[in-house]
Amino acid sequence: MKKIALGAEAEIIREGKIIIKKRIKKEYRLSELDRKIRLFRTKREVKIMQKLIGVINLPRILDFSEIDFVIKMDFIDGVPLVEILDKLDQYDRDKICEKIGQSVAKIHNNQIIHGDLTTSNILVIKHEIYLIDFGLSSVSDKLEDKAVDLHLMWQAFNSKHHEHSVKSFNSVINGYKKGYTDYKKVLQRLEKVQNRGRYKQRKKIK
Repeated sequence: MKKIALGAEAEIIREGKIIIKKRIKKEYRLSELDRKIRLFRTKREVKIMQKLIGVINLPRILDFSEIDFVIKMDFIDGVPLVEILDKLDQYDRDKICEKIGQSVAKIHNNQIIHGDLTTSNILVIKHEIYLIDFGLSSVSDKLEDKAVDLHLMWQAFNSKHHEHSVKSFNSVINGYKKGYTDYKKVLQRLEKVQNRGRYKQRKKIK
């Protein structure tokens, strides 16, 4: 058993070919409130991941506990995209990013928002991608939520992969266009979301 990650909300443990995700108790919250929050988020994450099996590549849920707030799932033996994106040639980078866009389109078609689309939460195995960490995911049909999901992907590229950010994100959008049924409305809203971000940034500079 090996702890491989400790986030703000959960610790991730690997046990052979199994990943164990356990939500951490927050001491600053009242015990009953903390229990309700961890229970709600655990159940929501499980429900969303189960709904997406067969829709996109992601870990398969093996078991979960509403008492210990634990989710057990398959270990995906892939490489985090954050570690390799900048090392890929342009062709492979574009292909991977287009597949990301197609996967995001598929979850949005199912009215699911990932909530944490970063290159750290995408694993790569032989040019196939797997989305992981649905801890912040939610169910929504709102254009705003889908646009913000894509905006988070743009921020991840711009922050961690600045040299290739524009081309990589354009490839994501190309994939999204191929997979999402009403992509024009989402992309129009995305432009508004990004303009808000730029406006806030200008205010900070002033």
